[in-house]
Amino acid sequence: MLHYIHDRITVDPNLCGGKPTIRGKRLTVQTVLEFLAAGDSPAEVLESYPFLELADIQACLHFATENLARQNFVAFAA
Repeated sequence: MLHYIHDRITVDPNLCGGKPTIRGKRLTVQTVLEFLAAGDSPAEVLESYPFLELADIQACLHFATENLARQNFVAFAA
């Protein structure tokens, strides 16, 4: 069953191993973020995935930011 966990981010246990995806498509949030982290521009990601919209990329970034904000990080002394 498809569940929206964010404006454009969905989770379906039967799709991509239950990882968050974009609007129920077979493209994970993680994949989009990895492209951006590797230096691809949003325009390049959109060109690679024509079904994406700029708002989808922005939703991925927002989703990642929200999830990081919920994490508790512990600084380790070297």
